[in-house]
Amino acid sequence: MNSDQLKNLQDGITSAASAGSTAWILAASALVLLMTPGLAFFYGGMVRSKNVLGMLMQNFFCMGVVSILWVLIGYSIAFGDSNQIFGGFHFALLNHMNEAVPGYAETTPSLAQVIPPIVFVAFQLMFAIITPALITGATADRWKFGAFAVFIAIWSLVVYSPVAHWVFSPEGWLFKKGAEDFAGGTVVHANAGAAAIAVALVLGRRKGWPGTSFRPHNLPFVLLGTGLLWFGWFGFNAGSELAADTRSGFAFVNTNTATAAAMLGWLLVERIRDGKATTLGAASGAVAGLVAITPACGFVSPAGSIFIGLLAGAVCALATAIKGKVGIDDALDVGAVHLVGGVLGALLIGFFGTSDVAPGFSADGIFYGGGASLLGKQALAVVSVVAYSFVVTFIIAFVIDKIYKMRLSPDEEQEGMDFVLHGETAYEFVSLGGDSASFASSTTTTEEGQA
Repeated sequence: MNSDQLKNLQDGITSAASAGSTAWILAASALVLLMTPGLAFFYGGMVRSKNVLGMLMQNFFCMGVVSILWVLIGYSIAFGDSNQIFGGFHFALLNHMNEAVPGYAETTPSLAQVIPPIVFVAFQLMFAIITPALITGATADRWKFGAFAVFIAIWSLVVYSPVAHWVFSPEGWLFKKGAEDFAGGTVVHANAGAAAIAVALVLGRRKGWPGTSFRPHNLPFVLLGTGLLWFGWFGFNAGSELAADTRSGFAFVNTNTATAAAMLGWLLVERIRDGKATTLGAASGAVAGLVAITPACGFVSPAGSIFIGLLAGAVCALATAIKGKVGIDDALDVGAVHLVGGVLGALLIGFFGTSDVAPGFSADGIFYGGGASLLGKQALAVVSVVAYSFVVTFIIAFVIDKIYKMRLSPDEEQEGMDFVLHGETAYEFVSLGGDSASFASSTTTTEEGQA
């Protein structure tokens, strides 16, 4: 084979890799978008029936407002190269899409050489959408929609985009420090978890909490949402390799393995603590595993993912008791699952991380002879992101609450978010044959007599 033939063969391989990886990332982007409706059903099933549309609406609204803001300025803040803290405005309105994503030519050759920048924009948009949506679980039953809308718009630009720049962008200061976050344990989960606690503090406790029963109204919805999240999470994690290659396969397998292990870990804790393993526990455990493996899926082995999953399931299950002890009404345990799970997963990279999964792109943790250096970098990232998110979120929510009261009144809360905020109800209960209970009763009696 002469040099021209060899070059043509290499160009053909590169072209095929480009087409395959681009198709995979576009598909992964769609999978990640599906996670937000999945989250809506996961949360919606856990609230009372009078608030289910309110929860669904908040999650779907994130899909709308963040999509526009990401195109206008969010992407540029997150992935520009102005400085290590703030990405700048060079890519505002998605200008200069003919330029490579800053920094990725050196750190992720597949993105610079294979994936078009506009495809990367689409993939990262889906992360920007679901992150603020996660916050809504802590604030269930009591957040006015108008105040919520203003908050989400501000938060996505002031908190999410800068944090994404710090950790995800090769130009960010935590990335340059060597902190590892494959798909968003700090950027998405710890960030949203800390923010959720901050907003819950500003809003205050739900009427009747903790004494009143707030049992889930539709557990099948919860399980449906869990299934959609689990399915979409393969795009979330495996897609973060930004190529269809061996490492994306590791991320895929690690995601499923840790999720399965975490579900078992949570159910074991429930069985020992409460005497019964519940469907809600199975769903919560699965999500805890998905959260914890997110930062680690491209840095650990499948064996490591089992330990991470088991630890996440058990620790997050135990963490659900914290809110009652400290008096913070985190309605759907966003802190216990996303904050604790995200932090745990990020820190466990410092123990289970192995360069065997991605030689040259990842470091060894303590269990693989790498010493405590990586753990220190992970701790720095966790503390920085959680502190920034909590403080800035609290300030944003506090100011909005002073200008525009964020919380429903006690009477409105009693009536429910669905009708008060949206003029709708999720369920219409009408007797067969009319609105007369006696008519329905007599019809039933007649039918039984005929039988």
